[in-house]
Amino acid sequence: MGFSVVDLIRKKRDGQALSAAEIGWLVEGYVAGHIPDYQMSAFLMAVYFRGLDAREMTDLTLAMARSGDTVSFGDDPRTVDKHSTGGVGDKTSLVVVPLVAAAGAVVPKMSGRGLGHTGGTLDKLESIPGFRVSLEPEEFRRCVEEVGAAIVGQTGNLVPADKLIYALRDVTATVDSVGLIASSVMSKKIAGGAKRLVLDVKAGRGAFMPTAAQAEELARAMVDIGRQAGLGVVAVVTAMDQPLGCAVGNALEVAEAIRCLRGHGPSDLEEVALELGAHLLVLAGLSPDPAAARERLLELVRSGQALERFRRMVAAQGGDPRVVDEPGAVLPRAPATADAVAWADGWVAGIDALGVGRLAMRLGAGRERKEDCIDPSVGVVLAAKVGDPVAAGGMLGTVHARTDAEAREAARDLESLYRIIPEPVATPPLILGVVR
Repeated sequence: MGFSVVDLIRKKRDGQALSAAEIGWLVEGYVAGHIPDYQMSAFLMAVYFRGLDAREMTDLTLAMARSGDTVSFGDDPRTVDKHSTGGVGDKTSLVVVPLVAAAGAVVPKMSGRGLGHTGGTLDKLESIPGFRVSLEPEEFRRCVEEVGAAIVGQTGNLVPADKLIYALRDVTATVDSVGLIASSVMSKKIAGGAKRLVLDVKAGRGAFMPTAAQAEELARAMVDIGRQAGLGVVAVVTAMDQPLGCAVGNALEVAEAIRCLRGHGPSDLEEVALELGAHLLVLAGLSPDPAAARERLLELVRSGQALERFRRMVAAQGGDPRVVDEPGAVLPRAPATADAVAWADGWVAGIDALGVGRLAMRLGAGRERKEDCIDPSVGVVLAAKVGDPVAAGGMLGTVHARTDAEAREAARDLESLYRIIPEPVATPPLILGVVR
């Protein structure tokens, strides 16, 4: 069936809804090269101003998901996936994936690399010597069957429509459209075989969505797409005004995730991991409710089974399993460190999460461009979080850098990212809402 691109652009410009056939034709034609960039750009701008209704978002998601390779792990109800919209210090996948696998879930997870101030799960895992994130489909399947979990990179031809459309959005100021964001995320998850999915939608200065209301709007859009596409989806809106946990930097975050799996991690990282993990177990049919699921997950941490599952996943993907017992000896270490110190007595009232992320990126922990190389050893470890009391001269955090000069300069920058006031400050909430 043929349509006119101009007619579809005009239709969306005038606020009318497109049919599934029209959307599918548009996506297929663009991927095939029959529709030029300037016409797709015009369509994306019309969507930016007019939006997509829930049905259109689902149709766009499914059309993009069908544009390339797809992955299937059958209909095992225990198969689940987890996705985060990205945040500073967000290493929850490293904790949640082995944790819920130890509880009996099956987690074939495809992840991405970091670009900008948010680190990528693949970059963190590659700081473990030997760890392979590029697996052939049969290797991926075998790891999942043997361990119950694997974390790998996306295949080259997974959702090519999203890659092409996102590149256009990036240069046409149409990135921050809820309908386009939701369709982009969900198309990759559907193509990756997800049937039951928990979304961690970040809100705050260090997140893609700056306010809780905007994050909830995105969460609802993705849950709506999931429902209409026949998926079980829960979205958890979590705070990202300060970094999650204490470590920001690839090897540093792996070490912190291991501590969390031992039951000795930062309380905020543990809280988010347990919240996400509990919803995953309920979706997988392995627990009757989130409260019971949470207790089950805590028991798996206390018994050491969660940590052992992480060890097995590392070994199955070629990594050095000694990282579980000797992370300091196995993970790369930066040659220089410097401490950031408080300039006054008081309480920490704020930490600029975006600033911390950018600082870690300047040190070499992230990428400004896709071709940039990452230094897995560098980053920041915070010693004080919002609500903590501090004394003048007391430590706020430690910078891990490539040179002494870089470390000293970054430590001064880190001090400027803290806000200290003389009055006590309440610890801010982490879980801002749940959308089912």
